[in-house]
Amino acid sequence: MRQEILQILEGDSRLSAAQIAVMLDSTEEAVQAEISRLEEEGVIVCYHTLIDWEKAGRELVTAHIAVKVTPQRGSGFDQTALRIAEFPEVQAVFLVSGDFDLMVLVEGATIQDIARFVSTKLAVMDSVVSCTTHFVLKKFKQNGRLFGRNHSDERPNILL
Repeated sequence: MRQEILQILEGDSRLSAAQIAVMLDSTEEAVQAEISRLEEEGVIVCYHTLIDWEKAGRELVTAHIAVKVTPQRGSGFDQTALRIAEFPEVQAVFLVSGDFDLMVLVEGATIQDIARFVSTKLAVMDSVVSCTTHFVLKKFKQNGRLFGRNHSDERPNILL
């Protein structure tokens, strides 16, 4: 039941324990108890709302920054990645394979804000060798959800 609850909540965290119980042919109490355990264990980290800021009338610039890093003795890439993750502009940091080491997702009000972040905070770090910034021009899909069309209910129909 754990995996099923996690998959359902990942798709729509607004669903109540009662709704999930119906979907899983279980009781509301059993589902709520399992959700509470998942929260206590840190499996469920947070509940997140995905907002189409363009539709909401707020300009938001997003960039993916490919960062080459010199690994640190004893911690490899972790120490640098964790330092980068602490900046408020940073939304996500990933260790990746390929031509660079870290992929950093950054958001700002303007392109200049992101450029300033890269030049004054990121690129000047001792372990950072180089940065390549890729600005998002248009979002089509994020967190499994399509952008640019009605999102009232994208769940597939299930025939019983």
